[in-house]
Amino acid sequence: MDLIQSPWFSYKKDHLYCGEVPIRDIIKSTGTPVYIYNKQFFQNSFNEFKEAFKGLDNSIFFSVKSNFNISVIKTFLDLGCGADVNSQGEMYRALQAGAKPDKLILSGVGKTKDEIKLGLEHDILLFKAESEEEILLINEIAGTMNKIARVGIRVNPNVDAKTHPYISTGLMENKFGLNTDEAVEIFNMGGKLKNIEFTAIDMHIGSQIISIDPFSEAIDRLSEVYFRLKGNGINLKHFDIGGGIGVPYKGEKIFSLKEFASALIPKLKKLDCKILFEPGRFLTANGGVLVSQVLFTKMNYDKNFVITDAAMNDLLRPSIYNAYHHIQPVDLYSGRDDIYADIVGPVCESGDFFAKDRVISKMNREEYLAVLSCGSYGMVMSSNYNGRRRPPEVLVDYNNFNIIRSRETYEHLIWDEKSNN
Repeated sequence: MDLIQSPWFSYKKDHLYCGEVPIRDIIKSTGTPVYIYNKQFFQNSFNEFKEAFKGLDNSIFFSVKSNFNISVIKTFLDLGCGADVNSQGEMYRALQAGAKPDKLILSGVGKTKDEIKLGLEHDILLFKAESEEEILLINEIAGTMNKIARVGIRVNPNVDAKTHPYISTGLMENKFGLNTDEAVEIFNMGGKLKNIEFTAIDMHIGSQIISIDPFSEAIDRLSEVYFRLKGNGINLKHFDIGGGIGVPYKGEKIFSLKEFASALIPKLKKLDCKILFEPGRFLTANGGVLVSQVLFTKMNYDKNFVITDAAMNDLLRPSIYNAYHHIQPVDLYSGRDDIYADIVGPVCESGDFFAKDRVISKMNREEYLAVLSCGSYGMVMSSNYNGRRRPPEVLVDYNNFNIIRSRETYEHLIWDEKSNN
């Protein structure tokens, strides 16, 4: 089988390390399954992004939906990053991590009254609005609170991001944003909305985008709207291009940040405003692994199965997107044959799998597997299905590690339930 190694996760004497810490040392403390993140990967990814766009007036906002652990958020805040949140819960997490309100963006196609009120109470930098009704509601609530809400309108540029349909967000068939003409019409009525200041125009066309072309096309279309507004005397402060930069899960050829910046900076410099970025997956995905233990191996007819103690409730992406995550042993053993196997969990669903017909070294009971590229959309999508406890999370900092979230207890699962007996 192929082994993927990086400066962040590598084999030393046939054992997998995260940074300078042996994975086995971590699982002795936490058990399995467990999410393990490399702090230096997060820092390096942010600094790489910042360096690529240093010639542009811009701000970077970490997309909290990709990994909402407070310690992870704080890692980016400490680097000068802002936070893009998509719910009241994510805003609460970001504030607990130390986010400053003037570096908070509230996104989301369906904001509640409570979410809008919370954003206004904290005087956040920007509400990204996605419908006329939402804008009218923000104006109404801001009026009752004697506040002025800074609002950007998310425009749907009808651009195909050429990604999985479930994570494509910039086509007219998607629920997100407003069409260009409707957005312009609402911007033009800004004078009638006494408690709103329109400060931004926004887009986000999807996730895991592996070509620069969709970004270029969408920025061109959004720029046309920007200059239409400018011609109407509407001078915006921010031009938000969202996130969505893809990462290699299966050896995909991904554009470099240098190529990305070279293609976009000339377009963005034509705009007289600050550019906002909202990366998430790019900053975290390949900085994390999910480690699980092999419970059993078996063969049904001519098909091999490796059954692990991690399941779809821990990592959902393979089940709902058929997403690829590379999987390899924590310990390497000489003389082991490769086999084709389905790597599955114990949950009572046929959709409970991490890989199908995958080439992997023959595994034995009580050995360990690492599922790679789990730093984003892993723990945040986990659940308690089948009454399973969500796993702990660990952050490795060079040669030290900290448990930044403990494994749930069974008491956690029922703490607010009451028996009728």
